Amino acid sequence: MATLTKDLPHNGTTAAAIAPSIYKEPAPIVDRDNPLESMMQRFDKAAEILALEPGIYQYLKTPVKSVIVSIPIQMDDGSIQVFEGYRVIHNDILGPSKGGIRYAPDVNLDEVKALAAWMTWKCAVVDIPFGGAKGGVRCDPRHLSIQQIEKITRRYTADMLDVFGPDRDIPAPDVNTNEQIMAWILDTYSMHVKRTEPGVVTGKPLVLGGSKGRREATGRGVMHSALRAMEKIGIKPKSATVAVEGFGNVGSISAELLAAEGCKIIGISDISGAYHNDGGIDVADAIKYAETHDHLLDGWKGGDKITNEQLLTLDCDVLVPAAREDRITKRNADKIQAKLIVEGANGPTTAGADPILESKSVLVVPDILANAGGVTVSYFEWVQNRMGYHWTLEVVNERLAETMNGAFDRVFEISQKHKIPLRLASYVLAIDKVAKTLRLRGIYG
Repeated sequence: MATLTKDLPHNGTTAAAIAPSIYKEPAPIVDRDNPLESMMQRFDKAAEILALEPGIYQYLKTPVKSVIVSIPIQMDDGSIQVFEGYRVIHNDILGPSKGGIRYAPDVNLDEVKALAAWMTWKCAVVDIPFGGAKGGVRCDPRHLSIQQIEKITRRYTADMLDVFGPDRDIPAPDVNTNEQIMAWILDTYSMHVKRTEPGVVTGKPLVLGGSKGRREATGRGVMHSALRAMEKIGIKPKSATVAVEGFGNVGSISAELLAAEGCKIIGISDISGAYHNDGGIDVADAIKYAETHDHLLDGWKGGDKITNEQLLTLDCDVLVPAAREDRITKRNADKIQAKLIVEGANGPTTAGADPILESKSVLVVPDILANAGGVTVSYFEWVQNRMGYHWTLEVVNERLAETMNGAFDRVFEISQKHKIPLRLASYVLAIDKVAKTLRLRGIYG
């Protein structure tokens, strides 16, 4: 979910002033559920279908490791402020743990635990040899200078030296973090281990070993999932109408790629509000405008202004929630008019909304499948770092398409076999894979 393409200069201005499209405040929460409880409700249903043994159930629901650190920073005015940082390793049965780092004022341990678990299932769904992790620092980047963000990043990395590692735990960008922050993590880790270790992070700048196609990967994965799902329910892309909530990296690229496939994008939004245009939104123009302005509602003229809530309930074929968690809830799920929801964000739909959407026959492609393009190309980046060889963009995109389409087809097959929604089928596929691996490896101790 990182939104980054800009270099961040070292001066006294705030990050928000330099890169407003990167450092945005979280979208307003409609009905904030505990994300860990939402994840566990779905986990429990899948475990019941799999008849998971009690011991395996306990093992898979419990994080391997939760680390909380204090991050004291000398601010630009000479005062000292202490931030709190988290890293949760949910599971490392399939391989090194993998997951992003987010900087936000509402970061908390339950959220990080839930996101780490989602990463475990996401990696298993797309069949890559990673476990799940997530990290975060509770801070507000809008009110921090570049120097302060660098200090937080380097101190956080130093505190996580026993956690991070190319064979242990591999962070990546997430909300309010970017290529520059990954570069600081790479440098700090490398200085401590006395060698350059590009494989310790993914989502890096290309010049430091990043992968071509990584920035667009999550949005491209959403596009592949949407097209596959449209095919299954008989929606033709060239006649499909699409609304996209969130216009950061994931949302804007999803909209751009779906438009390129012939879909008509009739709604887009960011933190400031939303736009609706039945005649079709010029996505390229909106992206160009967003790159030079803080918010779309600063003056973009490409549609009629509506609220974010209205965007979610637009009359459209496809809805792509690509903002933050808990956007579709039991309070607004009955108002959803889309036939298909493709989750670009992590956890945009609460567990309480699931049965309502099912009763309306809305097909939902869940986050752990739909937005797995990011971690897939992160895996490709890690592989290239280990090989010391870079792939072309064509190779990256071809392998991403193969991975995403194969995962969708496996999930769809399980959904048909058990007559269950795609979300539950994704959990069944993922949990079964991790549980089988655990049985084969056994329990040490």
